[in-house]
Amino acid sequence: MTFRIGAHVSISGGVEKAIERQEDETGNCGQIFAGSPRTWSVSEYSDEEGEKFQEAMKEADQKPYVIHSTYLVNLATPKDDLFEKSLNCLQSELDAASKLGVKYVVFHPGAHTGSGRENGLDRIAEGIDKLDIPENVTLLLENTAGKGTTLGKSMGDLREMMERSETDNGNIGVCLDTCHAHAAGYDLKSEEGFKDFLQEVEEDLGIDKVKVLHLNDSKDEIGSEKDNHEDIGYGNIGEEGFSNIVNSKELEDKPMVLETPSDNRASYKENIEKLRELRK
Repeated sequence: MTFRIGAHVSISGGVEKAIERQEDETGNCGQIFAGSPRTWSVSEYSDEEGEKFQEAMKEADQKPYVIHSTYLVNLATPKDDLFEKSLNCLQSELDAASKLGVKYVVFHPGAHTGSGRENGLDRIAEGIDKLDIPENVTLLLENTAGKGTTLGKSMGDLREMMERSETDNGNIGVCLDTCHAHAAGYDLKSEEGFKDFLQEVEEDLGIDKVKVLHLNDSKDEIGSEKDNHEDIGYGNIGEEGFSNIVNSKELEDKPMVLETPSDNRASYKENIEKLRELRK
């Protein structure tokens, strides 16, 4: 089985440039934005651009790709205008993914901003049900660090979002971010803690619902609820934690995407090398 590991790369200069950048980082899967992550704008792609990207992906044997949704999306919001904007943006990203042959779109579920957990979870499910998810794309909910009124901190939160939704179960899944899990209080570092984490994932979600992993170390202590990424091995998850992850039988077939900051290592390439070294 091929170990699928890659990085989040830029689409600057044209979406197919992402493939070259991924090759430079030695990745064989990857993630992109379909627009600017801090605005509502999403690029529209022509059939020709879609075909070119798919050909380039195939030629370089880079698969799967993920589109990471803009950070502005908040399906848990009680505000109707923000809810509508979030839905329109996510729909455009799903359509872009379908055109480009990108298998997954991942988004942060959002924050209820005072309306309460139950209302927030219902609103997320309502939002998912309003989306037209293309048949060649899977929408992924990402676990969160849990700060403030953000939902998605626990595996149970993610399970409830999916259970409350009436969307076909095959169209939605989960992306697990290691930094967020650590910030939420999950121990990935000790063998026992990691085993407990996997057991909770299995019991609440089923390992098969986990489609992608975001591999990021954390600058902060476990349970901090802070989302500050660090290079692999330089943070509080450490080499022990990532050794658990990349050698886990349960997770071995999951594509792993890095969003590390290159504060201590020069590039994604060096972080990827470190993870390949840790894989026994």
